[in-house]
Amino acid sequence: MVSGLGIRGLGAVTGYGWGVEPLWEGLLSGKHAASLLDGYGEGRDRPAWVAAVLPGGDDSDGPSRFGRAMRGAAREAIADARARGWREGRRVGLLHAVVLGEVDLWKDFYLQRGGDVSKRDYLRLMPSTPMSLLMQEFDFHGPAMNVSAMCSSGNAGLITAKAWLDAGIVDDVVFVATDVSATPENVLHFERLGVAFTSSEPPEVCRPFQEGSSGFAMGEASVAMVLSHSGGVPYLNVLGGAMSHDAHHVTSIDPDLTDITRCFEEALDNAGVSRSDLRYLNAHGPGTAQCDRAESEIFNALFPPEAELYSVKPLVGHCQGAASAVELAATALAHDRGTLPAPPKVSAGHPRLLDGPAPLSPGLTVKSSLGMGGHNSVVVLAP
Repeated sequence: MVSGLGIRGLGAVTGYGWGVEPLWEGLLSGKHAASLLDGYGEGRDRPAWVAAVLPGGDDSDGPSRFGRAMRGAAREAIADARARGWREGRRVGLLHAVVLGEVDLWKDFYLQRGGDVSKRDYLRLMPSTPMSLLMQEFDFHGPAMNVSAMCSSGNAGLITAKAWLDAGIVDDVVFVATDVSATPENVLHFERLGVAFTSSEPPEVCRPFQEGSSGFAMGEASVAMVLSHSGGVPYLNVLGGAMSHDAHHVTSIDPDLTDITRCFEEALDNAGVSRSDLRYLNAHGPGTAQCDRAESEIFNALFPPEAELYSVKPLVGHCQGAASAVELAATALAHDRGTLPAPPKVSAGHPRLLDGPAPLSPGLTVKSSLGMGGHNSVVVLAP
C-alpha cells in the first residue's frame, strides 16, 4: 500500500449553513438541506426545493455568495488544520474546483447593469480574483489554479493535489470546490434535461439505488480541505485515485461501462490496495437510472460481499462542481467521529444500501464521481 495524503483540515458552506458543524448536524439528522425558494420554473412564478447557499459570510469579501463561500470555507479549513497541529510549509498551493463560477455577478453584469461597471466590480467577476485574494490573505506562494471536470471536479482536484505533493511541487495544498450556480435559469435547464426535479421535496424524487427514484435535487456548496503529507492529525488519508473519460456522449454514460470500470480498477492499483480491503462505496449516486445502474453493477462486481454503499445527495442535493467535495467531507467527518452519515432509505432498493447513520466499520472507502459528458473519477480513502 502506498503512502497516503492526509486531509488535515475541513471547511464547508452548504445548504445546511455556514460551517462544518451545520453540515455534520444536518447529515446526521437525516433531513435534507433544501428550502423552498421563489422565482423558479418556466415563468419564474413557482417555488422550488433547492439546497442553496443562503446569504452569509464576511462582508469584507464583497457582495458575491460565490466569493464569500469560497473564502469562508477556505478560512475554516486552514484554521481547523492549524488547530489540529498542521503548520504550513514554504510552498502552499491552491487548487479551486469550479465549473460555473461567478454566476450571480455575471448575471447582474449583463442583465441589470448593461456591462457598465467599475473596474473594481469587473475584477470581482474574474475567476482569478477570489484565488488571488485568498493567497494574499494568507501569504501563500505556491501555484494556484482552477480545476474543472464537471461533477467530477472535486475528485479531480484531490487527485491533482496529490500529484503536486507527490512530485514535490508544493509542501501543502489548500483545495476548495465551489458551486453556487443553482439560479432559476440553470435549474430550469437541468429540469428540461429530465434529471433535476424541484417541485417536490428531495426524498420524493432523489432515491439513489432505490425504487421510485427520478433524479436529483439541486444544491450549492463550497468545501475546502487542507492537504499535506505531514503535520497534525488527519481526518483520513487519500491513498490514490484515477480518472478516465467515456468519449461516448455529452450527457449519457457509455452503457458497456468499460472506461468507468477501468477507472475503478486503476484507482485501486494506484492506491496499492486489493478489492478485499474495500468496505464502503461513497457513490456519485444522483438517483438517475443510468448512474444507479452503472455504479450498482460495478459495486456488485468489484466489491467484497460485506461492503456497503451510500450516497448523500438526497440530503445535500447535487452540488454540481462541488458535489464530490461535499461527499468527501462527509466521509472525512465520518472517520473523525465514528459514524457514517448515510441518509435513511425511503423505498426498496439495493440490498447493501445503508439505511441511515451507522457506526463506521474498519476498511477503505472508495469515492466515485461521474461527471456529465463522460468524466469518471475514483479516489481511495483510508483511516
